[in-house]
Amino acid sequence: MTKKIMIVDDEPSIRTSLEGVLEDEGYKVICASDGNEALKTIEEEMPDLILLDIWMPGIDGIETLKRMRSLHPGLQVIMISGHGSIETAVTATKLGAYDFIEKPLSLERTLVTIQNAINFRQLSDDNIILRQKARIPNKITGNTAIILQLQETIERVAPTHATVLITGENGTGKELVARAIHHLSPRNTRPLVEVNCAAIPEDLIESELFGHERGAFTGANERRRGRFDLANHGTLFLDEIGDMSLKTQAKILRILEEQRFERVGGSKIIQVDVRIIAATNKDLKREIGEGWFREDLYYRLNVIPVQVPPLRDRAEDIPLLVGDFLEEFAQEGSLTKKQIGDDVLPVLQKYPWPGNVRELKNFIERLVILVPEEVIEPHHIPASFHQCFEQVSTSNALDQPNFKTAKIQFEKEYLRKKLEENKWNISKTAGAIGIERSHLHRKLKAYGVQQEKSKQ
Repeated sequence: MTKKIMIVDDEPSIRTSLEGVLEDEGYKVICASDGNEALKTIEEEMPDLILLDIWMPGIDGIETLKRMRSLHPGLQVIMISGHGSIETAVTATKLGAYDFIEKPLSLERTLVTIQNAINFRQLSDDNIILRQKARIPNKITGNTAIILQLQETIERVAPTHATVLITGENGTGKELVARAIHHLSPRNTRPLVEVNCAAIPEDLIESELFGHERGAFTGANERRRGRFDLANHGTLFLDEIGDMSLKTQAKILRILEEQRFERVGGSKIIQVDVRIIAATNKDLKREIGEGWFREDLYYRLNVIPVQVPPLRDRAEDIPLLVGDFLEEFAQEGSLTKKQIGDDVLPVLQKYPWPGNVRELKNFIERLVILVPEEVIEPHHIPASFHQCFEQVSTSNALDQPNFKTAKIQFEKEYLRKKLEENKWNISKTAGAIGIERSHLHRKLKAYGVQQEKSKQ
């Protein structure tokens, strides 16, 4: 992308000559004649690099540098002066200037210094992004067919610039899918800006998304860049977009179509290049029918639909997820690495997990914290969990179409529960439920649960 350079110098001839050279080199150039004008301009149009003269009317270059670095610590500034000294150069460097060039400017040295400063800024940005990626997981765990298909969709969609609409229940990992798409996209060296549309008050969401000018409303004491502006050349993730008001939906639709907007209280058009990923746990077609969501916005967002499955539809992935969570908690340093007993995993796989992966993760963290032993066993599972599971098991039997299949379903769940209570000791279980050991063996074989015995 074209880099933007600001020239701040009170001499028109310097500004004109530098502007011509830099534009010939492929840079976009902005000019300011003094420090005050420069400070005002960077709030409207942030440059990648600033060439800043030291001796200027009004506030000098050193004071301007202080204010720039205070407001924008990552901004790269190269100082230029015809009356420089070692002391001045040292002062500028301590204040954060990248380099100091004396006038008359050597064209070759100036261009090399500019390129080095831009490369240094890019390296710093890349390091920040890499550290963020290291902290934020973007791996979709699982090897069931439904998850493998989801992973394939992500890999096909990510390299494009298409808008994506992610749907799924709460806790399924929609934000994880969004991060994975951004991570595999050409925009992964630029920011992924996340917005929870449900968490921002209605009267502030426009300011959050588009920014505002000073004095735009009570409390707006300074200009503020919005999330669209911050996500320029990157990705904007609009989570829970189904909770956005119709008024804001209309503005979002316009931005998606035009890729430009105005700050709240402002009149300047700001052009951006942002990829949109939206997510919701709502049925947007139903919301459209009830008048709560714009149909035109739905079709604009739903270019690439991605459905994230609930955990109950991929229970076979639970052992992998549990392993990942145990490793994650241990790596955090505050919790000891625990193990899950073999008898626990079948119980976890039968539970419906209405809160999906998020509920499972919270549940495992609770066990890791509260269980003093190194191995988590079935008796560590809270009674409320077992009660809920028993209710689910009973309902499974009640949902059967006839008495015979309902009886079989009940017996399977009953025997499995009693075997788990007795740690899969066949003789002990038979004695506890009052049947012959050989009869219990025949039942287990008929219901296909003999494999549970191998997990003791």
